[in-house]
Formats: sequence, structure tokens, C-alpha cells
Amino acid sequence: MTVSVTLSFYIARQFTLAVLAMILSLTGLVSLFDFIDLLRRVATRPNVPTRLVSEIALLHIPYFMIEILPFGVLLGGIVCFWRLTRSSELIVARAAGISAWQFLTGPLACALLIGALATGVLSPLSSLMYRRAETLDHVYLRSGGPLNLADGALWIRQADNALAPHGVAILHARSVHLQDGVLQISGVSLFRLDEADRMIVRVEASSGHLGQGEWVLDDTHTIRPDRLPIQVGRFTLPTDLTLSRVQESFASPDTLSVWALPGFIALLERSGFSSIRHRLHFQSLLTLPILAGTMALVAAGFSMRPSRRGGVARMLGGGVAAGFALFTVSKVAAQFGESGAMPPILAAWAPTGAGLCLAVSLLLHLEDG
Repeated sequence: MTVSVTLSFYIARQFTLAVLAMILSLTGLVSLFDFIDLLRRVATRPNVPTRLVSEIALLHIPYFMIEILPFGVLLGGIVCFWRLTRSSELIVARAAGISAWQFLTGPLACALLIGALATGVLSPLSSLMYRRAETLDHVYLRSGGPLNLADGALWIRQADNALAPHGVAILHARSVHLQDGVLQISGVSLFRLDEADRMIVRVEASSGHLGQGEWVLDDTHTIRPDRLPIQVGRFTLPTDLTLSRVQESFASPDTLSVWALPGFIALLERSGFSSIRHRLHFQSLLTLPILAGTMALVAAGFSMRPSRRGGVARMLGGGVAAGFALFTVSKVAAQFGESGAMPPILAAWAPTGAGLCLAVSLLLHLEDG
């Protein structure tokens, strides 16, 4: 028992060092290409300082580390287990009666720990830095503002208890833009409904803005059922939305940490925004530890065989192909999830479950023949 525990710790240390080295190497490579792409974009804007490229590229590094982590675990695990197999350490261990399941306990625990740290610790740092990078990108490198709305229109559904208990207010603005830090809307239609979704009054306004705890509409007309329009001038509607919350709702889910996502998803659903992308991203972050463990098992299944002529190339090719196949399946499932054709939980967890089944099958075949 002591020998198997010592061996498991030894393999875990070798595995962790190889995985961390692979993650850093791949992150550096991707960051280099990102830096080159930013240089190309800055070259078309002479008024943008070149130092901005380095700042944005550095802010992207934690995001790239999270994205690359599964491949880092896979490739680092393949390198680690292949070296241990080539040096006959794993072959001797198995000949001594230690099963693969015993000495893989350490590497599997390390992979799960790396994934958990990425989700719980690196994700908040990544979201904070990525949000800053997105702000710099929007301000200096893009022509549009930081608010990206579908077709330039804004829809909001919120509670409205001013006219009827448990009423609902639906606000539609045909165009939205930021001006001096104030959210300006134009072509506004406001529908105020009772608890049975019967319209009480419709408010039309040429323009408006989001004030402190209220929507302020200018040059408004109210239209009630079976009545002529009445001009009322300025009209206010209480709201719990703020500019930052509206901005965040249309930002990439990558700008929100795993700890902030549940509350923000609830806010989106209360406000009438679609939360599919945010729920999918949240589930993807939750699956990251399991995905990292799955990649460790896949690496072991492809690289713990004694190498024969041409076996190394087939082993590396098979492991990389399995990783890219899992990546492709996860992206296809994510597209189904974002379109609403598949529940976000299923879209995030199904590829990980498929990869886990593949890994367990490989190890059962390796261990039991």
C-alpha cells in the first residue's frame, strides 16, 4: 500500500509539472498570435498608442489559460505518461501488481484540483481582466460603443405595481446609445399590463434615458383602450436596472465570474433578457474540473501502452484527435444550447460525459485487455 501511495504521489508530481508547463507554453503561443492580431488592428489607427496592444494582450492571458486548460491537461498528460512508459517505470509498476487505477488516483486528483482552481479562483480574475480588455477594445479599436444590442433595439420586461398589483411593464426602444455615460433611448414604446396581461395604457415617447432608479421619457403620449391619445410631456417609470447592469447584460459572459453568474442570470430573467448564453457559460465553468479529469484519463489511455515501431506517432495522433473531437462536439453542443434547441445543462455536460465514457473504456481495455 505504501509503495502504491508513494508511486501515485510521484506520478502526480510529474503529471502536474508537465501539465502546467504545457498550459503555459500553449498560452504563450496563443497570446503571441493575439498580440500580432492586435498589432495589425492598431496599425490602422494612428491615434492609438502601441503600448495599448501589450496591455490588452496581457489582460487576455487568464482567459486564454482557462480556454486552453483542457488541451493542456491532455497534451501534458500524454507527454508525462509516455515518458514514464518509455522509461519502463509504469511497466514495472504494473508488473509488480499495481493497477492503473491505483497510480492514476494522484494525477486524476491533481487534474480535478487544477480544474477547480481555474473555475473558482482563475475565473474571477479572468472575468475582471477580460472586462477591462473589452472596454479598451471598444473604446480604442472599434467604432461602436460598449453596448451591443440585436438590431440596435432594446426590449425590457419588468415589474410594474404602480397601476395594478403584480403588473408588468414592457419597454421597447428602437435605438439605444451611450452619451456622456448616460443610456439614451429613442423611439420608445411602453406597454403597461395588469396581472392578467391586459393592457392598461400604452406610452409613446420620442426619446428618453435611464436615470437614477427610473426611466425618464420625454415628449410622451399616453393611449388607453377606446380613448384618444393624451400628451403628458415627461413621464417616469421606476426600475431597479442600472447602466452597469444593462451594459453587463449585453457583454460577453466571459466578463462575469462563476460567482457572479447565478445572481446575474436571475436578474436577466426578471428583466426579460435572454440568459441562455450566460447559463451555458456558467455550466461550462462548472464542468471544467470534470473535463480536466476526463482529459487526464484520456491521456493515460492513449499513452500508457509500450511503444512499438510507429506506436509513438499513433499514440500522439490518437490523443490529439480525441481531444479535438471532444472540442468539436462541445462547440456543436454549445451552438445547439445557444439556439435554444438543447437545454444549457445538457449542452455543457453531454460532451464531458461522452469524453469520460471514452476515457473509462480506454482504461478498461488497457487494464483488462
